[in-house]
Amino acid sequence: MTNSNQFFFSLFILSLLLLLSFSSLSSADVPPSSPVSTGTICSYTPYPSFCRTQLPKNNSANVYDCGRLSVRKSLSSATKFLALINKYLSHSSSLTPAAVAALKDCELLASLNLDYLSSSLQTVSNTSSSPLNVLKADDTQTLLSGILTNTQTCLDGLKATASAWSSRNGIYAPLANDTKLFSVSLALFTKGWVPKNKNGTLKHGTKKHLPVVNGTLPLKMSSHHKAVYESMRGRKLLQSSSSDGAVLVSAMVVVSPDGSQNFTTISDAVAAAPNNTNGSTGYFLIYVKAGVYEEYVSIPKNKKYLMMIGDGINQTIITGNHSFVDGWTTFNSATFAVVGLGFVAVDMTFRNTAGAIKHQAVAVRNGADLSTFYSCSFDAYQDTLYAHSLRQFYRECDIYGTVDFIFGNAAAVFQDCNMYPRLPLQGQFNAITAQGRTDPNQNTGTSIQNATIRATDDLAAANFTVQTFLGRPWKLYSRTVYLQSYMDGLIDPAGWHPWDGDFALNTSYYAEFDNRGPGSNTSNRVTWPGYHIITATDAANFTVSNFLAGDDWLPQTGVSYTDGLV
Repeated sequence: MTNSNQFFFSLFILSLLLLLSFSSLSSADVPPSSPVSTGTICSYTPYPSFCRTQLPKNNSANVYDCGRLSVRKSLSSATKFLALINKYLSHSSSLTPAAVAALKDCELLASLNLDYLSSSLQTVSNTSSSPLNVLKADDTQTLLSGILTNTQTCLDGLKATASAWSSRNGIYAPLANDTKLFSVSLALFTKGWVPKNKNGTLKHGTKKHLPVVNGTLPLKMSSHHKAVYESMRGRKLLQSSSSDGAVLVSAMVVVSPDGSQNFTTISDAVAAAPNNTNGSTGYFLIYVKAGVYEEYVSIPKNKKYLMMIGDGINQTIITGNHSFVDGWTTFNSATFAVVGLGFVAVDMTFRNTAGAIKHQAVAVRNGADLSTFYSCSFDAYQDTLYAHSLRQFYRECDIYGTVDFIFGNAAAVFQDCNMYPRLPLQGQFNAITAQGRTDPNQNTGTSIQNATIRATDDLAAANFTVQTFLGRPWKLYSRTVYLQSYMDGLIDPAGWHPWDGDFALNTSYYAEFDNRGPGSNTSNRVTWPGYHIITATDAANFTVSNFLAGDDWLPQTGVSYTDGLV
């Protein structure tokens, strides 16, 4: 090639690169309502090649039309998967107990996915081609995030307890395809319907609460229910003249182990609650008197807006001992499990007594959107609190555990809570969190604000020879932040521990802001690309107001909270 030809060829290549660069930049700035190629639309998703197989090949599509189509296809695919699960369960006599247990978890999770996708499809079908308001967008982004979490949980359970059976029966392929399709739906919803200015502004927090009298929530109920509650609990409620804005209670039952009240078991009281209430008439209140309740309690999806109040931490205790070692899936090892919308628990202890030797043994599994735990204790070892999915708030709670003792993929804020790492098995280390975000568009993560982290007596007696870390990345996009918290000297100077080699060290998001105490020194922290020491502006994105849209739903619970930074 002559020098002249080389010059013109180089100029051509440079022009082509500039054109491609300009096209790439400009396509990112194209409004979602503008017609573009489906290839451009699919470039917004984590799976562009798969996305192109799901969308019609044309050059006049827009994000909104493609997003609606993707959600419709997701609903169809989820329906087929549930039918597949039910087909296998109809022949359960030929399956191992482990396979049946995993499939039953998948059945529950798949049925929830149908609900979430039906709601999401209604939203995208009935809205114009423009971003939604922040609250409505957060509702649907939460559901689409939860669908991915449910699918991953099903997959994890099958791999852990029935891997050989699942491989033989070809169940992994539909799960993998569903995961990609759900991810495409979430990405297109995020691109089209979620406003770009979703994150809130920096503000110092204001503590918001209704007046608490004698340590109880300000409940507004009928004179009959009020008299029963006061006589049972020995605490006076607010007088009706001063109870404007108090928590509305529609009905109440009392649980007592001695048989003197409405029910002797919590499960029977839950079964008596009305189905599918919308919360506008108030909470169905279950008052659980002091005692030890040896039962496994489940709050299903049709039991919405239940409020459960006990007589205090270590007074009202729900306890069980299911564990992974004894044949339960981690998901279904929980002593207490809840998926019912708007659940509130106050003044209770939830316990799993399986012990460290039994490995995964969950005290509480929470997959309830807009759920709140106030002044509660969670007591176990490995995998104590499974903050599974959707939006959750914990205030003034005590959480005890060893390995990954707060884990899951909810959007969860823990405020003014006490974290108590305890002595694990020999050779183990403690990890307070193991967050499970699997997709960059999920609005999930664990935010721990103004917490106190101290060793239990048995761990302290070991003179900190057991390492304790703030967390480790369970899934690829794991996200956890510690804000304005006290960390005692038990925290390892590195702060964070890898999961497996360099897995997720680039893609996870771990951050610390304005923490205090001997364990908060960040000078020797890990140097992963995913680890950050953040500013107040960044930290504000993980507060109750911004991360949970908490100002929209927490006031009705009566639980105190701080909306921004402390």
